[in-house]
Amino acid sequence: MKRFTYIMLTSFSVLLLPVLLAGCSRQETHDEYKEDEHTEEAEHREVIKLTNKEVKEFGIELSAAGPGQLEIHVSLPGEIIIPPDNLAHIHPRFPGMVKKVYKHIGDRVKKGETLAIIEANEALTEYEVKSLIDGTVVEKHLTLGEVVTDMDHGFVVANINTVWAILKLYQKDLPYVKTGQKVRISAGPQLPQTDAKISYISPIIDEMTRTAEARVVLKNRKGYWKPGLFVNGITTTSDIKVNVLVPKTALEFFEDKNVVFVKTDEGFVPRPVRIGKKNETSVEILDGLKVGEIYVSKGGFTIKAELQKSEFGEGDGH
Repeated sequence: MKRFTYIMLTSFSVLLLPVLLAGCSRQETHDEYKEDEHTEEAEHREVIKLTNKEVKEFGIELSAAGPGQLEIHVSLPGEIIIPPDNLAHIHPRFPGMVKKVYKHIGDRVKKGETLAIIEANEALTEYEVKSLIDGTVVEKHLTLGEVVTDMDHGFVVANINTVWAILKLYQKDLPYVKTGQKVRISAGPQLPQTDAKISYISPIIDEMTRTAEARVVLKNRKGYWKPGLFVNGITTTSDIKVNVLVPKTALEFFEDKNVVFVKTDEGFVPRPVRIGKKNETSVEILDGLKVGEIYVSKGGFTIKAELQKSEFGEGDGH
């Protein structure tokens, strides 16, 4: 009897097994379908369709991916100063009283032009205080009727038609920056940039800042480069060829990844990319963008905004 029961149960199990397996198979197929459906839905959400008219209206620029020359730059902070020979501290020659003042801060003067008249204490004779250089009065330390000594500064005159940009050269950059090297000087988006050359590099390192100084002579007829202005110098240290080079404006940050928007038959899609060497304007793409593919080189932030709107259900993704 016991033997019969065992056989019956075993037979029932054998009969039931295909049914159980079929159910599992159907469940797994359903789960796989749901996963595939979710993947397709995600891919569909990450496509933005734009007409040629919309591309133009949004200011989106397209380019074909390809090789290019990448200049490796070094950025050097600095400051505009007045060359020492272009600065004159003018003292009264003898103690006395200020009788007349002809020039004031901001006035332009010529070399030998009278700035003030002082009556000497000893002989009560008047003498002229004259400018030693052509330039502009930037400081005045005397007033009418004031008694001055020969130790008092009367005026400071500066000629800023030519100025120096003194750039800080860090130890890591010393092997790459040389005298005669081209450098681009800038002071922010509101001022024009200018190209010049490094005319001098100090042979010693400052003990406090651990930097050397690189001097750049700048023409300043229009007065853009004001002494005391902080500037930045960009100089090229090497020039290499890369397989895929894109402007930095092509890069967008989307879902915690660097992406480039690529134009496909379905629309614009965010393509994750791996970046390599870069400078202030361009970046090397190591993976994610192939030569010949059409990508958004400028204006990708608009597509990114549209994509984010469609993800939150605020748009139809065109």
